[in-house]
Amino acid sequence: MEPRSSTQNEGYKGFTNTACPFLPCHSGVQREFNCLFCYCPLIAYQCPGPYRVYLDKHGVRRKDCSACTLPHDGYRASWNFIQRWLERPELWDGRPPVPRQVNLTKALKRN
Repeated sequence: MEPRSSTQNEGYKGFTNTACPFLPCHSGVQREFNCLFCYCPLIAYQCPGPYRVYLDKHGVRRKDCSACTLPHDGYRASWNFIQRWLERPELWDGRPPVPRQVNLTKALKRN
């Protein structure tokens, strides 16, 4: 088994579970649908995705990320997006999304 950093095979960056009864779970995906991040690793962190905040039945603030396609739109693009945001994670403080000065198109197209 060769290390990820030296392999030419990028199969680990995503897959589409065509047998999933919820597919497609996020509308607006333009490339292959990436199911690798079905449960987004950024749920506990600040992120640029279009999420909304709601209170659960116990009064705890939660993120609703159902409108976000960033971790699902293309295998390579979504892999790069998640890796980039996990380089310097900031815990989510319960507030609604804050517009960031981030070029998302550039972040999604990074190789």
